[in-house]
Amino acid sequence: MPWWIWLLLALFMLAMVVSGVVYACLHGYRAFKDVAKLGERTAKRIEAMGKPLPQNNENEAPFFTRPLKDAADRYADAHAGVIERHEAKRSRHAQQWAQWRHCND
Repeated sequence: MPWWIWLLLALFMLAMVVSGVVYACLHGYRAFKDVAKLGERTAKRIEAMGKPLPQNNENEAPFFTRPLKDAADRYADAHAGVIERHEAKRSRHAQQWAQWRHCND
């Protein structure tokens, strides 16, 4: 083979190696940013776990001695919290699926 074909092959190989390194660096940087965000969110949640819970000064009498309305109100509040958590979970899942739909664009 003539010398110029070897030169073209060597230049092509060099270009492929450089583009592979650039590709790996860009994806590594993006992955680093994602891991940094994850670490930040984890640190916030761990910090929140260390904080004391607020104390409620509710009536400490047993529920069977209180009016039925107290139990009904407490149940309604607890059920509202359950619905809020389910809605939050649905919105997080929808947000994640939306992100996954466009991750390869």
